[in-house]
This record gives sequence, structure tokens and C-alpha cells, in this order.
Amino acid sequence: MSYKMRLYLNRMHRLDSNVCLAVNHTSQYRVIRDFFRVVSRLGDGLFWYALMVGILIVKGAEGVAPVLHMAVAGLVGTTLYKWLKGKTLRPRPYEVHQDVWLTGTPLDKFSFPSGHTLHAVVFCVVMVSYYPQLTIVVVPFTAMVGLSRVVLGLHYPSDVLAGALLGGLIAGLSFLIM
Repeated sequence: MSYKMRLYLNRMHRLDSNVCLAVNHTSQYRVIRDFFRVVSRLGDGLFWYALMVGILIVKGAEGVAPVLHMAVAGLVGTTLYKWLKGKTLRPRPYEVHQDVWLTGTPLDKFSFPSGHTLHAVVFCVVMVSYYPQLTIVVVPFTAMVGLSRVVLGLHYPSDVLAGALLGGLIAGLSFLIM
């Protein structure tokens, strides 16, 4: 690897770490910390599963295809992010930086990519494509899920960005298959 490339990557890593610290330190305020803990917990799947059940209740048989689409895309996302975490083995920010405050509960050991964000984007994109009227609810929630991961000290911003990009890619490709 060239010197310029190493220098560029070092700068990007420093920027990622500095943004992580700045965002994470907002968790010193209880209202912010508690709010993002709730968002993160809902982002574990509760929010999305409740919306899927709601779709099935309201739309009946018409809602089966969209819910199945979300479920299949979500399973692909789970497979991909678990594989990537096992390959990259990137430690979580609180394990690397003493200044990062862990204020959430990690679901696994590694950081890259953010599975919460990946799934939030997958479900958001698929859901909004079928039900654009839900955009006003699911897009802000998706953004808050991604932000929660950094606020709680569980991910770097680059983990969240990678999760969002992968989620968008999976959702986009899912429309070619389903």
C-alpha cells in the first residue's frame, strides 16, 4: 500500500473516531441516552415486526407479499452482516477508545457493519416501496436507529454508513428477485 493511501486511511480513521466520540458524548445527557436506548431496542426488530403484523392485520392477504419480501430481505441481511462481522473482526469503539462510553447493550462482539442499521434500511426501503404513506414514520426511525448505534458507543459512524449502504443494496437487489 502506498504512503498516500496509508495517510488517507489514517485520516479517515481519525475522522471516524473523532465523530464517534463527539456523537457518543451526547449520551452524557440522560434524556438523550434513554431516548436512543429505546430507539435501539425497538430497532432490534420490535418496531419492524409490529409494522409487519399491522400490515397483515390491515391489508390481509394483500399484505402477505410485502411482509414476505421484508422477511426474505431481512434474512439475507442477517446472513451477510454476520459473515462480514466474522471476516472483519473490527472491535467495537468502546473496546478501543477509553473515551467512548458504552451506554447500550451489544448483541455480538464485533462492530462492522452495523446490523441494526442494515436491517432498518432494508425494512425501510422495502416497506416504503409498497406503502409510501409510511415514509413519514419509517424514514426518521431508520435514521434514529443508525444514530443510536453511535450515541450508545456500539459503532463507529463508518459501521453505520456501511450498514446503510449494504441495506440499500440488499433492498434494491431484492426487487430484482421478488
